[in-house]
Amino acid sequence: MLSASSGTLDLRQTPIPRLAVPAESPLLIPHAALSNVALRGVVEAFILREGTDYGDQVFSLAQKVAQVMAQLQRGEAELRFDPASATLAIVSTQRPGRAGT
Repeated sequence: MLSASSGTLDLRQTPIPRLAVPAESPLLIPHAALSNVALRGVVEAFILREGTDYGDQVFSLAQKVAQVMAQLQRGEAELRFDPASATLAIVSTQRPGRAGT
C-alpha cells in the first residue's frame, strides 16, 4: 500500500500475485537464462549429489562440470524446476536406447 503521508510503498500490506502452475508440471528453464556463476553452481550441486555414477573412470570435478555443460549446450540435457518441491534438476533429453541420435 502506498502511504499518502510518507509517499513510500509498504510491501508488507501488498498482496503478492501467485503463479498458477500445476504442481505436477515441471518448468523447463533455459540454461542460458542463468548467469555463468549460477549455472556452474547448479551443475556442481548436481555432480556432487550422493549416488551420481560416472562408471569405472575417474574424472575430476572440472572434467565432470565440462561434460555436463557440454550436454546442456548440445541439448542432450536440460534444467527442470519442480514447483512442488522447489528443486532444480538436470535431466537427460535422450530416450533410453537412443543415445547419440
